[in-house]
Amino acid sequence: EPREPREIPPGLAPKPGEPPTPTDVNLELLSRGVKAELRSLSVEQAEIVAAHLAAAAELVDTDPELAYAHAEAARRRAARLPVAREAAGTTAYAAGEYAAALNEFRALRRMTGTDDFLAVMADCERGLGRSQAALKLVKEGLAASPPIAARVELRLVDAGAREALGQRDEAIRLLRQEIELIGARGPKSARARLRYYFAHLLAESGDTADAEKWYAAAVRLDPDDETGAAEALAELQGI
Repeated sequence: EPREPREIPPGLAPKPGEPPTPTDVNLELLSRGVKAELRSLSVEQAEIVAAHLAAAAELVDTDPELAYAHAEAARRRAARLPVAREAAGTTAYAAGEYAAALNEFRALRRMTGTDDFLAVMADCERGLGRSQAALKLVKEGLAASPPIAARVELRLVDAGAREALGQRDEAIRLLRQEIELIGARGPKSARARLRYYFAHLLAESGDTADAEKWYAAAVRLDPDDETGAAEALAELQGI
């Protein structure tokens, strides 16, 4: 007697073009908070969503398009979970899908009430060519007195939006003011990013000597060269 084919529960069937559910991903990549959220799903559903989320986390830096496809597969099955929305937003942003990312971060903000994603939302607006909308979100973010790392991210988007609007001098003024204001406070990575972009704007405006000085300042704060300041400095010095 042949067995009836098993019915796939609704929402678990793969969508056409969706990457297959990975079987070899490291679920240790998922934080405790993510695992806690997954407990509200059925065991079978949680396993599939977890596998796609872990694949998205693993691939976001090397293949953001595929990471986004995995995050989207997780979001489709668990749209009410903030972790699924955050993964979809983060990977869409990394893949340059700014409209999709903005939708996810807006949904996440409604679900959680957090302002943690205002800088990336503002950068999505800038990426979509809506610099005024970006500046509005930056203003909203800065008004909430965020921690230094978040404040720096908002300022960097602020400067990028102003440069897009042809206000490079104002962008340079704002970043100079921010560097003086923060001084030696906040994470080194944030201070390095601030100096790197400041140097970049100075180089763009033709102030090579000052740009060299600030790239070098970024390099000192960034021994692993996550900013790319060492490379930019070498290029400027013609090495």
